Amino acid sequence: MSKSKSRHRKSTPTAAPTPSRRDVLKLGRSGAIGLAALAGAGYWGFGSFRAYAAEHDLTRVGEGAMTIVQIHDPQCPTCTALQKQTRAALRDFDECGVTYLVADIKTPEGAAFARKYRVPHVTLLMFDGQGDLHRTVRGLQTSTHLAEVFAAHKAAVT
Repeated sequence: MSKSKSRHRKSTPTAAPTPSRRDVLKLGRSGAIGLAALAGAGYWGFGSFRAYAAEHDLTRVGEGAMTIVQIHDPQCPTCTALQKQTRAALRDFDECGVTYLVADIKTPEGAAFARKYRVPHVTLLMFDGQGDLHRTVRGLQTSTHLAEVFAAHKAAVT
């Protein structure tokens, strides 16, 4: 029986290579780009959240401007299509003091709003500046038809 001899080498610790000036500059540049991208995304996200919150603030009905409220289910494709058509029709009314709001029926506030006016989703409610309901439009409509309805409503309440 022979004994096997094994040689064990002791490993000597090697020092980590020192970064070159070029490596430090690349790291700084990458960090600056990443920070700028993060700041831009944060700014965009904050602006989007504020717009979302303002559009879903149903307490704005009756604050002096004609208001159109969509009773909306975010999981309903017809509701999403109506929202797209409504926004397209409202492009001509941006300067005319028309407020567009969304009553999301998946939220307690939106569901309560829909119950108050006894309407289902895929519905538009049109209010005057004092918050009185004047017209209800149900179902999917084209943007051209909605623009005509909005113009007639605006003429009737002003």
